[in-house]
Amino acid sequence: MILPRLVVVTDRTQCARPLVEVVATAVASGARAVLFRDKDLPAPERSALAADLRSVLEPVGGLLVHGGAAGAPPGTPVHLAAAEPFPAVRPPLVGRSCHSATELASAAREGCDWVTLSPVFPTASKPGYGPALGLDGVAALAVGAPPVLALGGVGPGDVAGCLAAGAHGVAVMGPVMRDPALVVEYLAATAGSPVTRRP
Repeated sequence: MILPRLVVVTDRTQCARPLVEVVATAVASGARAVLFRDKDLPAPERSALAADLRSVLEPVGGLLVHGGAAGAPPGTPVHLAAAEPFPAVRPPLVGRSCHSATELASAAREGCDWVTLSPVFPTASKPGYGPALGLDGVAALAVGAPPVLALGGVGPGDVAGCLAAGAHGVAVMGPVMRDPALVVEYLAATAGSPVTRRP
């Protein structure tokens, strides 16, 4: 599997337009991986929205990742919260949210395909969530971890620093939800280079 250097994380509360329209613009701008995070929706509504997002990504060979194992259809890639139990039946791809060396080590033992590491910088999406790790924190924690996606306050101008610190890519929520055309700038910052999943 090729894990893109940019993963768009959804949050419909930050969108000025319907989420499907925002994701469609992000995909049209080059995004190829979306983490569907909106966990507060009732299950039927969430399933319907996931289907709509999948229909946007499938024509371009994109990847839709279900936030959390609960309600994920069999065979769906999932991204687990830090304390969420690992599914009894392993999905085809599994990521996990991490914030510390302990959580990263646990994700590595589980065989996670990627992790998000946050917050790298102070973030408007989750004010007060932290403390921010900074690039030095990313550099210290990424060693020996599954492929790391830097998350939290990462702007296009921060991407190169995150990659230089050892992150394999970035996960972005607020900036792209508010302006999905920014995907072009994020992709330019990563030089469009894919990351190959570790064996």
